[in-house]
Amino acid sequence: MKSPISIKRGAVAAVFIDLQEEHRQDPRYLVDGFEKILANVRRLQAAARENHVPLHHWAYIVDLDKQERPFHPLDANGKSAFSDKSDPLTEICHEVAPANGEALLIKAEASAFRSGPAADQLKASGIEWLVISGVWTEACIDATVKDAVAKGFRVLLVKDACGSGSAAMHQTGILNLANRLYGGAVVDTDGACRLLAGETVTAWQVEGSVPLRFSFDNAAELYGEL
Repeated sequence: MKSPISIKRGAVAAVFIDLQEEHRQDPRYLVDGFEKILANVRRLQAAARENHVPLHHWAYIVDLDKQERPFHPLDANGKSAFSDKSDPLTEICHEVAPANGEALLIKAEASAFRSGPAADQLKASGIEWLVISGVWTEACIDATVKDAVAKGFRVLLVKDACGSGSAAMHQTGILNLANRLYGGAVVDTDGACRLLAGETVTAWQVEGSVPLRFSFDNAAELYGEL
C-alpha cells in the first residue's frame, strides 16, 4: 500500500553500493541503463550533501589471495572473473565517487552489512533510516537491504537509482524486496530527494504477507506503480 512517510533529520544516512566502472565498461558485467542510474544517484548525493546527510560508499572487490572461494568463477589467468583486486575497473565511477571526508568501504561479499563494524557504527551514531541505491538489484542490493532490515534499520529503497543486467532482473528484484521490506519503503529518486529535504512523501510500504503477486505479464506494471 502507499502511505505518507517522513524521516527525522539526523536519523538518516545514504548508502551507495558497487557503483563501479566495470558495470559500464566490462562487457561481462554491464548494468542495463547504467548512465541513467548514475544520474539519479548524483541527484541523491547532491540532496544528501545539501541536507547534511552522511554518505557511505561501498565497492565490491575480490581478493582470492585472502578469501577462500572454492566455486568462484575464474578467468583464463586464474584471477576472479569479475571485480578482481587488480582490475582498475573496480574504481567507483568518477561522477558518483566519494567526496572529501566520505567513507569508501571495501566489501568482499554481496552485503555491505553481513560482517564488519559498519552497521554498529551507524547505529551508534543515531541512524534509523538507510537510503539505499546501487547495483545489482537482485544480488548486492538485495543482500544489503535484507541484512540492514535484520539489524534494525528502516530502509528507503530508491528503485530508479538501482539496476541490474536487464530490466526484468531489476524490476523483479525490486518487487521481491518490496514484498518483504518490513519497516521501510520504496520510492523513486524524486521522492527520496524530497524526503532527504525533510518533506513528507507518499511511498510504497509493505502490508501483510507478499502482497505483490507478480507474473511475467504484470511485473513491469506493478513495478511502475511502486
